[in-house]
Amino acid sequence: MYKLLIKPLLFAMQPEKAHYFATDCLSFFSKIPGLPSIIRGMFQVKDKRLEKKLFGLTFKNPVGLAAGFDKDARWYNELAHLGFGFIEIGTLTPKAQIGNPQPRLFRITEDNGLINRMGFNNLGAEDAIKRLKNRKTDIVIGGNIGKNTVTSNEDALVDYVFNFNTLHDYVDYFVVNVSCPNVKDLTKLQDTPFLLNLLGDLKHINTTKDKPKPILLKIAPDLNNSQLDEVIDIVAQTKIDGIIAANTTTSRENLKTDADTIKTIANGGLSGKPVTKRATEVIRYLSEKSNKAFPIIGVGGIHSAEDAIEKIDAGADLVQIYTGFIYEGPGLIKAINKKILEKYG
Repeated sequence: MYKLLIKPLLFAMQPEKAHYFATDCLSFFSKIPGLPSIIRGMFQVKDKRLEKKLFGLTFKNPVGLAAGFDKDARWYNELAHLGFGFIEIGTLTPKAQIGNPQPRLFRITEDNGLINRMGFNNLGAEDAIKRLKNRKTDIVIGGNIGKNTVTSNEDALVDYVFNFNTLHDYVDYFVVNVSCPNVKDLTKLQDTPFLLNLLGDLKHINTTKDKPKPILLKIAPDLNNSQLDEVIDIVAQTKIDGIIAANTTTSRENLKTDADTIKTIANGGLSGKPVTKRATEVIRYLSEKSNKAFPIIGVGGIHSAEDAIEKIDAGADLVQIYTGFIYEGPGLIKAINKKILEKYG
């Protein structure tokens, strides 16, 4: 039904408008008595064999929703009906910011991809807490944190610490986002000295909390092998809990979409099928080179159950979807979970 009826309607709209239309519809239908249970019956796969225990948390299944879809924790309760094992909110910043000028989200349908330059548009960490306090779902909720665009890289540590302290009681794990290409100079924060300082500080603060939360680092797919070696070393030194691989890419190689269209869209992070192969390569490299020393959440170009299995076989412990969710619909979550049961039992 999604591809036949819903997707054509959504794809007839401007992408950002379609996003809010779809999520508002989900929110509306979830308020109709009895309908949430019907939705859960359609999409959820309940099987204890799908459970995954990782960094002290129990995930009902290994399929999550990546950050960026529910930036402000508006719809996580409703999205949980669709069968996700975990949902990552954000990226959240200390202060609200409008992000980059619109249009800033573009479909490249020939490639089953998206290009976005949203720019961390969100209402701020403290605003998100208002809705996190109204948590109804029992699935794992992650918090993806970043810095405000106006905050200099020299002062970025303050923003990350603020987010960490502010959200600590309301999310189950944290993701430090220094790899988004859509915030000016943010990716420079992937440099080893800054990361050692930032992650070291967050780990120290974490030890002072009554209930420490797992801390993960989200990296770009554009890192070379030498840089990935540095990531492995950073995890070993800071003893953070894992890596999310990978974010969107600035690469425009091997696209089917004509060059003039891509040039017109201009800057932004590319996601979807064009990053499938590279994201898997990054996962495999990190897993094999580190001798699977830390958990990896695999994300990037998962549009089918087979894509997810490929990430898991490469070394991912969990997977996340975003662009594939938009192109394939919520049935993708069920298909992945059923394939996992079929292959791994």
